[in-house]
Amino acid sequence: MKRIVIALGILVMVIAASILHAQHAEGVITYEVRLNMHKGLPPERQNMKAMMPEFRTYKQELFFNANESLYKTLIEDDDEEESSGGGITMRFKQPKVETYVNQETEKLISLQEFFGKTYLINDTLKVSPWKFGTETKTIMGYECKQAFFTDESRPDRKQDIIAWYTDKIRPFLGPESFGSLPGAVLAVDINNAERVIVCKKIELRPLKKNELKEPVSGEKVTRAEFRKKMDDQRKEMDKNGGRMIIRN
Repeated sequence: MKRIVIALGILVMVIAASILHAQHAEGVITYEVRLNMHKGLPPERQNMKAMMPEFRTYKQELFFNANESLYKTLIEDDDEEESSGGGITMRFKQPKVETYVNQETEKLISLQEFFGKTYLINDTLKVSPWKFGTETKTIMGYECKQAFFTDESRPDRKQDIIAWYTDKIRPFLGPESFGSLPGAVLAVDINNAERVIVCKKIELRPLKKNELKEPVSGEKVTRAEFRKKMDDQRKEMDKNGGRMIIRN
């Protein structure tokens, strides 16, 4: 009888763990992104500080199920601001940006709106060279562990990344491309607060229809081709005086 009781107890724990995992396999995480626009300016553009606010804050949402995730911009009614200085008007409007990940097929698709056009960037999942720290931090009631690495994928733009993740939600989940840790990333610090992404809300629930779907509309380009388009546009803006639009 004692063996039967022990066996039943183990079975109950296994079932409970399975139910808990199923509950955490779907949901929505809302992040706040805080961008230090002054800190991100290159040396040759320091004079632009007088024409723009120092910080810009906006929200993003991460929809996920057991194998897929979709990180996208949360467009709000007041998500546009304008500043002027030196005869130049700058309008800051959050563009449509989506990052779709399928862990099973190792597919990564980025949808990026840039100067009125929409682009689709097809890629494959890559594991970042994370190192694990010993510090912990509590975010939205979840104890999170520290991981970090230096992103040197662009020779002209090295980035120091610190992430905080919890193993109490689905693994390999996170905002943007920060989804290669054994847990869900709830906070990211890029270049010592140049850009900070922090979880503000967690909803563990079944997804609604069409909340998570693969982006399919847009001009298909490689990541290198898209970066060239961005660089060419910035050079064109530098040549032209007067009114210009900058989207971050």
